[in-house]
Amino acid sequence: MIAADEHTDEVRPDERFPRTLRANLHPPAWRNPEPAGRYALVIIGAGPGGLTAAREAAALGAKVALIERDLIGGDRLNVGCVPSKAIIRTARLYAEMRDAENFGGQVPGEIRIGFATVMERMRRIQARISRGSSARRLAEAGIDVYFGEARFSGPDTVTVAGQSLRFRKALIATGARPLTPPIPGLAEAGYLTNENVFNLTARPRRLLVIGGGPLGCEGAQAFARFGSHVIIAQNDPTFLAREERDAAQIISDALARDGVEIHLNTAVVAVRLEGADKIVDLVCDGDKSSVAVDEILAGIGRAPNVESLDLEAAGIRYDTNTGVKVDDFLRTSNRRVYAAGDVCLEHKFTHTAEASARIALRNALFLGRRRFSKLTIPWCTYTDPEIAHVGLYVREAWDQNIPVRTFTILMHDVDRAVTDGEAEGFVKIHVRQGTDRILGATVVACHAGEMINGLSLAISTGIGLRALARVIHTYPTQAEAIKMAAEAYERTRLTPFLRALSKRWLAW
Repeated sequence: MIAADEHTDEVRPDERFPRTLRANLHPPAWRNPEPAGRYALVIIGAGPGGLTAAREAAALGAKVALIERDLIGGDRLNVGCVPSKAIIRTARLYAEMRDAENFGGQVPGEIRIGFATVMERMRRIQARISRGSSARRLAEAGIDVYFGEARFSGPDTVTVAGQSLRFRKALIATGARPLTPPIPGLAEAGYLTNENVFNLTARPRRLLVIGGGPLGCEGAQAFARFGSHVIIAQNDPTFLAREERDAAQIISDALARDGVEIHLNTAVVAVRLEGADKIVDLVCDGDKSSVAVDEILAGIGRAPNVESLDLEAAGIRYDTNTGVKVDDFLRTSNRRVYAAGDVCLEHKFTHTAEASARIALRNALFLGRRRFSKLTIPWCTYTDPEIAHVGLYVREAWDQNIPVRTFTILMHDVDRAVTDGEAEGFVKIHVRQGTDRILGATVVACHAGEMINGLSLAISTGIGLRALARVIHTYPTQAEAIKMAAEAYERTRLTPFLRALSKRWLAW
């Protein structure tokens, strides 16, 4: 049995790691450099996209200025991928400990969860990783690092902390922030987003998650495994709406086994405080109910950071909902200015921000004509099991009148998945009918995020299923499911005529 250790939950956090993080990513005594004439590239925002562009431009010999208003590293390091995956890993450990007997292990007595210690480990990891993106290292790489609020003051000028920076080209990489749900009483009662949930030091006993998307599902499962009573309220009739229905159902079942209550077609209509409780009013098919919780986690989407940039001064078109307007070359309406990452793209992923920044950099500095639409972008939801996808879904292929054939391998037919006790899920690969050309793939498995990379490479480089079938895979691995799907395709090429011809040849 696993239980929360209430005494451990009350331990005060060690301030060393937050201090180290800030010393690396926004040193208190930092002094902005003097502007160096006209910069080849001024980058606004030091998240994944801005960092990628700054490092590569400096390595190529360009004079670069990088502006950040808060912490270098953006969401990835401070409030996104790094902290979330750190606590997800610990949550999975607790789930494995709970399941120890199925692996022949014995866990004597009650396993107590020290939530404060879990969060302390997360902060320690952040502090360690932050060394690689420190302001000092960036300066040593030849990048002029400025801290402050950046604003355009003209078509080729940005101001920051009272200084004016002139540029030949600029890149907007200011990212996005959590959307504020328009629910009466929510702001007054207080709620969590990905930007403050990692500040918790005490485990919420009861947690409501608004939204059944990737962020909501990841958070719901992790907190349920830490011992919280978790409810997901999803306004839509579907769960993980972007994913294929059989994939989403597997995740829904997995969350239910962890104790998560999932309420579909359920809207949060009001929140109010009653003592220490947050009372949440829910409506489902006209029926109203209320639940009392300690915390509310909102994960309904993200809004681009465009409001404080004075984009009008530079003649840059934008929309507060969709972000900076760019063409396929990631150029804005100001030909000197490009944008990358969450501030302008629909797919708000770290790897998409980095990839788009590389395209924008080459198009801006080297008269490139690289198109964003040519990228093959995979993504993953880091539940247990994970869902990863790349390329077209079947419904998208049908909408484009592309005939599709799908090859599916269930993970319970993969030896390594069975031995690992991770036999839930599948590999599903879609090819154009009559060819081995891979159009898209979905993987539901404990390591789906790792497995999808090979399929992403295959789509990007035009490697078909025939070639994948000939590649020797190490045995046993869970990625062997991909080879098994390729071999299933190969067997379809053995037509009745070829089978008869082969039989006659062998008889002769």
